Amino acid sequence: MLSARYFSAAGERGDAVQLPQELFDGVVHEAVLHQVIKAHLANKRQGTAATKTRGMVSGGNSKVWRQKGTGRARQGSIRAPHWRGGGVVFGPSPRSYHQDVPKKVKALARRSAFNTRALAEQVTVIERFDLDAPKTRRVSELLGKLGVSEKKVLVLTEGINNPLFLSVRNLPNVRVMPLREASAYDVMTASELVIETAALQAVGGGAEKEETVNA
Repeated sequence: MLSARYFSAAGERGDAVQLPQELFDGVVHEAVLHQVIKAHLANKRQGTAATKTRGMVSGGNSKVWRQKGTGRARQGSIRAPHWRGGGVVFGPSPRSYHQDVPKKVKALARRSAFNTRALAEQVTVIERFDLDAPKTRRVSELLGKLGVSEKKVLVLTEGINNPLFLSVRNLPNVRVMPLREASAYDVMTASELVIETAALQAVGGGAEKEETVNA
């Protein structure tokens, strides 16, 4: 069973905690993870790139010069692709890049992303973020105690935490979102995960502290 570092709300280190097996089962399916992230990036594309063909550019209604007798190559229009200002051949046109992915495949990729971070020891569990009002300095100092202040951090909460969200607005490498909304792309683009205990308990099974054996 996978485990993670544990810190109190004040940033004090505690015993390691076990991660719920419903989300951290230790299995990483790289092919599915690649497929889902590739589809996510494709679905973000607008698909509005376009160029004009020779039928869309202005001019070129008459033949440039007569067919024979000039000594030059025959030309039909000054808007042919090989002329300056002419139309573009095989240029992009508006299209949809959307890729459908089954729900079960997305779920498998999501678990694989969490397992990837857990296996790399890039998951930190915190008791809670105790904020009554937005305090950027306080959150920044707390992340420093966790040892993740210099990394790209994804903070996962049980629900919407407005004080915490407002506190990290000015921290360029920190994002906050509910755990249930985090996708495989969100998890993989972060180099460190900080998860509230309540969010893990909502997943199922909770995060139980490991029993330590003193030699």
